[in-house]
Amino acid sequence: MPMEGKRSNYIALAAALAALGALLVCSQAALESARAGLSLCAQMIVPSLLPFFMLSSLLQQLGLPGILGRLLSPVTQKLFGIGGAGASALLLGVTGGYPLGADAVARLRHSGALTREQAERALAFCNNSGPAFLVGAAGVGVFHSAGYGLLLYGVHVLSAVLVGMLFAPRSGGSLPEPRGQIAAVSLAQALPEAVRSAVCAVLTVSGFVVTFSVVTGMLDASGLLPALVGTLSARLGLELHFARALCTGMLELGTGIGAMQGLTPTPANLALAAFLIGWGGVSVHCQTAAVLAGTDIKSARHTAGRLLHGAISALCMWVLANLL
Repeated sequence: MPMEGKRSNYIALAAALAALGALLVCSQAALESARAGLSLCAQMIVPSLLPFFMLSSLLQQLGLPGILGRLLSPVTQKLFGIGGAGASALLLGVTGGYPLGADAVARLRHSGALTREQAERALAFCNNSGPAFLVGAAGVGVFHSAGYGLLLYGVHVLSAVLVGMLFAPRSGGSLPEPRGQIAAVSLAQALPEAVRSAVCAVLTVSGFVVTFSVVTGMLDASGLLPALVGTLSARLGLELHFARALCTGMLELGTGIGAMQGLTPTPANLALAAFLIGWGGVSVHCQTAAVLAGTDIKSARHTAGRLLHGAISALCMWVLANLL
């Protein structure tokens, strides 16, 4: 094994041992955080994502990418530089939520409906938050208004389209053709596979949600998170509530949006919510990496796309909130 690989393994081992020590020292905080994460999964993650994961698999196995590919290929090639089948990934991403868009892109790549280059470009803008979370958790849960949730959702979808256009190739000419399409199968064949894959995907997502809930709880109990929040608040002149939501939301989206409860719908607070939803949190990035396992898709463009999405969303939201 090369020296650099050994060094990486030693760093990972040290981090794992540090996490074990933190679990032992902050066991009560870890237990409570795990309970909170499991409760979040039971109440929101599983009910909202499981049906959409099943529907995503069904639609793709029943031939939706092929239909959209034939209809929308000229539009998606011109706007985003991807084949028309990628439109199904964008559609599922903006309706089902994280990480459904990434799952759809991975399936399209596995079938050969997208080239590797097209799949990595699609990943930058097709993996998005869904209306259930934006309207329910952000709009009603934080700002006590479904209208603000719909406004956040509109900005989120617009930003996804803009990111896709920014990631489109600048060179002219035709795109390389993918090797194939997802072959449509019968409903009797598609349904069992849809249920199986959806359950596996939701369990993976739930595992990451609980993991990052525990990480946040231990950082809180150790005093590291309050110290970071206090430092940001003092140096940048941010409200403590605002700074805490920013720090926790960078790690885990649901926790960050939950930390915003009590904030009024000012342009700055709405822009913060838009940024966190666009970025998705490290937890979403880990969920995406798990979905991409077994494919040749690299996640660098996904990370860049999520950061750009967050920045564009925040800017658009701030401008709209001031105008309204």
